Amino acid sequence: MTGKIKKSYRFAFRSAFYITLLSAFFLALLLWQFQFLNWWFYSCLLLFIYLVSFVTLQLRIEKFIYKRIKKIYDDVALLESSTLTTDPITTDMRTLTAEIEKFAKDKKIEIDTLKIREEYRKDFLGNVSHELKTPLFTVQGYLETLLDGAIEDKNVRRKYISRANKAVDRLIYIVKDLDLITKLEVGDLRLDKQDFDIIELIQNVFDLLEMKAAKNKIVLTFDILYDKPIMVHADREKIQQVLTNLLVNSIKYGNENGTTEVSVENLVKNKVIVRVTDNGDGIPKEHIPRLFERFYRVDQNRSRKEGGSGLGLAIVKHVIEAHGEKIYVESVLDVGSEFSFTLEKSKMQIQDKG
Repeated sequence: MTGKIKKSYRFAFRSAFYITLLSAFFLALLLWQFQFLNWWFYSCLLLFIYLVSFVTLQLRIEKFIYKRIKKIYDDVALLESSTLTTDPITTDMRTLTAEIEKFAKDKKIEIDTLKIREEYRKDFLGNVSHELKTPLFTVQGYLETLLDGAIEDKNVRRKYISRANKAVDRLIYIVKDLDLITKLEVGDLRLDKQDFDIIELIQNVFDLLEMKAAKNKIVLTFDILYDKPIMVHADREKIQQVLTNLLVNSIKYGNENGTTEVSVENLVKNKVIVRVTDNGDGIPKEHIPRLFERFYRVDQNRSRKEGGSGLGLAIVKHVIEAHGEKIYVESVLDVGSEFSFTLEKSKMQIQDKG
């Protein structure tokens, strides 16, 4: 608690002025009544009244009002985190009122933020439990069936163990994604930046997802023929994960016989922008601001059916931001969606262009 006091004389000054003005009126009447018109005596008397009033009022303010103001500072423990404790205590009620109003607004913002975080925490815990519950119950169901006697049937045993294994794989996938996003959010993930050809990396992801895309009758393609490498400086493994997550989402939610197109364009001298565009159903406008939240799903039923951890886009956002880059999304219903992100060019690429 600061011991400094910032005195305000406004109240005493104005009050003493009003008292003197009122006294002057009554004195004038009194002196006129007794026919005693000595202006020098009259002026000195008014000055004396003003000074006495001013000093009395000011001392009263400092003794009476200041004690109560100081008690407000001392008694409200929450004020310790506000600017009220760093500034001198003031006897000016206007200043104090402004400070209290500012404090109240700041605390309201803090309370609203805490409420939002609490809701977010509840949603997160609910989503985590739901995501883990499904594969856990699946494994439990198959194992209980086997223990109840189905283990004696060789064909049933193999089929149920295989399905239980897939459920365990999904559990591992979810836990790994949770671990990764936790590291990303607390800034505990180290990036191994290097120069690499982004076109080659995209083609590698195309090859990895070729069968999955064919199953959903989705064509993965570049927008043009890239006959020269485009070198960027980033963490190759993490950018591959970003591309994989974006393309997997595009395959999952794309229309049958649709196309997912990837392009790489120059943005500024030292940046490129990678665009992943599809001609799927598109995303309703109201969902776009929440797309990158953990476990947020636009179509709950379809998302559960398709599987996945529900963390793909959240990981994408954190990886891109960990690189100091930006990610964008544009979508139109019944037309399609485009996810794009920026990357830093390698110095060699910049020199070649120069």
